[in-house]
Amino acid sequence: MNDCLFFGENLFLFITQKQIIKKPIQFKFENSILFKFEKQKQFKFQNENENENENENENENEKQIKQISSSSYSTIFLFKNGKAIECSKINTEKIQIEENIQKVTVGYQNEAILTIEGNVFAKGYDINPNKSKEFINISSLIEDTNDRIIQDIISGKNSIYLLTSNQNVYGIGSNQYCQLGFDSETLKKTEKPILMMKNVSKIFSGTTSNSVILLNSNQELFGCGNNGFGQLGLGESRKEKEINKLTKIQNIPKGKIIDIQMGDLHSIMFIENQNENPKRKLYSTGDYLYNGLGKQSKKFTEIKSSLFGNDDIIVEFSVGRYHTLILTSNSKLIGFGRNFYSELGTGNFNNHLFPIQIELPELRFNEDISNYHIYCGECTSFLYYSPPYFSNLEEDLIKLFERKEFCNISFKTENGEIIEAHKLILKYRLNQNENQIEKLQEIISKKSIKESNQIFEMIYSNRIINPILYSEIKEIINSNEKIEETMKRIYLNENEKDFIIERKEKQYKFPKLILIMRSELYRGMFLSVTEDKSNKVTDYSELSDKSFQIFEYWIYSNQIKNEIEITQEIIDEIQIGIDYFQLNQTNPNLFDLLINKFNNQNQN
Repeated sequence: MNDCLFFGENLFLFITQKQIIKKPIQFKFENSILFKFEKQKQFKFQNENENENENENENENEKQIKQISSSSYSTIFLFKNGKAIECSKINTEKIQIEENIQKVTVGYQNEAILTIEGNVFAKGYDINPNKSKEFINISSLIEDTNDRIIQDIISGKNSIYLLTSNQNVYGIGSNQYCQLGFDSETLKKTEKPILMMKNVSKIFSGTTSNSVILLNSNQELFGCGNNGFGQLGLGESRKEKEINKLTKIQNIPKGKIIDIQMGDLHSIMFIENQNENPKRKLYSTGDYLYNGLGKQSKKFTEIKSSLFGNDDIIVEFSVGRYHTLILTSNSKLIGFGRNFYSELGTGNFNNHLFPIQIELPELRFNEDISNYHIYCGECTSFLYYSPPYFSNLEEDLIKLFERKEFCNISFKTENGEIIEAHKLILKYRLNQNENQIEKLQEIISKKSIKESNQIFEMIYSNRIINPILYSEIKEIINSNEKIEETMKRIYLNENEKDFIIERKEKQYKFPKLILIMRSELYRGMFLSVTEDKSNKVTDYSELSDKSFQIFEYWIYSNQIKNEIEITQEIIDEIQIGIDYFQLNQTNPNLFDLLINKFNNQNQN
């Protein structure tokens, strides 16, 4: 499946000659042909003499969109095979980068590409004025050679920001609006990356933005650049149109910052707070014409609308130059802001100060709405189908890892610090091989605590955080696609991550991730396409308290608590429980452990 809807200013005149697309229309990538042009040459990624079987597998990823980034000049489509194409109104061509591409980002007149190896290739007038149409490796221009592995990138309107694996942020390009964190009179632009801030975990900007916001390791926000309409959210006290140094943003809404995206004159913040209902909310600041609040705001203020029901979770959002789109779990597409090019897809050119629901053509897929993604370009909008990599189970795995009582493998770094790891996760991620764990122990023993944490994050999330460290561990990591595929619905739906077992008026939460790994009963239950997606509550009071404690602890740790005395009644109950839950037994299995412990007790 490779369908993509777009509307607004037409950047693809080879598909239709209409200058403006008022309502969403569809185009697709056909097999190994990227586009079927009426008057243009068909284009292939593969050479004609490549093996047909390899082509078949490659083509599936070749036509599957991973990411879109767009400005008024060009649009880049990144595919899941690590290749990308650049489209303009008159031309479409493959981006000639030898390394596999991990992320693309397009500004007003600049483009940047992050490769899996951690290199960044960029082009643009403010980057390389003499050869503005040629990609150059800008990460290699960082003066500190230890800081040249890049973890994330984002383009502003005329600037590019790089987040290194050492969590330092560099900026390159124009500083006309102080968006690089320096006074524009003393630094108008730079063709080499300059250090802006250290200890940064995330960078936020936008295709049409001359501002940037950085999140540091202490969950504090700092912003600089254009603030003429309050788009940095600094509050009424900051009257300057341009903030020439990174300044702390006060009074941030409580909760976890999932994302911040910035348009030309407004910014939107996405917050998740488990203690509130709804748990996910959007906050906006900036010009009243575009911020969805219907009023001017110079600090982040909640966007309220009856369209955001308590049972309707915000899946994702995207910000264009003057408009915003929001996708919800109930398959709603909601938008607000300018509609001069019909970038809201309403069929007319009426602007909307407040959120409205946008009519969509019937979607072709019987898939979770989270398989769809939205992207707002400058005056164009996209809705495209792209299921995630199910190996990226970061949130689920971190949730399990935080249960310290089950972290029963210790690793020692070069300085003697101890890092505890989750046995069950390592079992599946290291190919269920004790030798691989020993190899990991050896690797960790030669690393700092920071490098060790990065290694475990890569193992848990299957994301390449640090390419150099990844090269050392990639041989011992097992992708285990079968298990990852079973996590699909769990990963896609926030409400489905926990399952409740109720017994004797008490409720026990089990992550579905664990239950799928451990129980054929729950594997079938959670993966059934006809199964009700609501969280079920089961009453399983047949187990005594001690038996249930044994069952719960073994589910996580594959062990039996030493302090629990085993009786024949417990063994009988557990046997029933093993059969009922159809537990996936390992060696030694739960029943054998119980018998051995029971025999040892009697001998003593």
